[in-house]
Amino acid sequence: MFYAVPAFIAAVVVAMAVKVIRRFLELRQAWSSGLTAEARCLRTYTTTRRHSDSSQATTTLHHVYEFTPSAGRPVRFEEENGPATTIEGDFVTVHYSADRPHKATAHVPSPVKSAASMIALLFFFGIVLAFCVFFVLTANDLFGSNLP
Repeated sequence: MFYAVPAFIAAVVVAMAVKVIRRFLELRQAWSSGLTAEARCLRTYTTTRRHSDSSQATTTLHHVYEFTPSAGRPVRFEEENGPATTIEGDFVTVHYSADRPHKATAHVPSPVKSAASMIALLFFFGIVLAFCVFFVLTANDLFGSNLP
């Protein structure tokens, strides 16, 4: 039990870190490609997650966009945390890469802000991971068992 819970937490943290890095690289590729198109917002909606340990809730705004890249076939994609001022029917500029237009973004290019937030999240994930390792090693010393 003293090993399973920290191992599970560590696995979740690593998965979240991979997700954060993957999204950062997708945004960077879309912004640096230089390809833009006009997209129409087809739908906006929110999702709400209640935290089980408190009465707090997190609300995420989603936008569904559709645009036609230079390849000619319409592409539809969904993006989280877009501007609340964008509503259904609005036209926005999207950035995309030619080889992955379905990974487009309507976020305004801000590579420094994006990199800073990624680094901050990875630092936090590193602290949580270090705590998990510390906990396992301490539990191992306290209970005198050997790790396999």
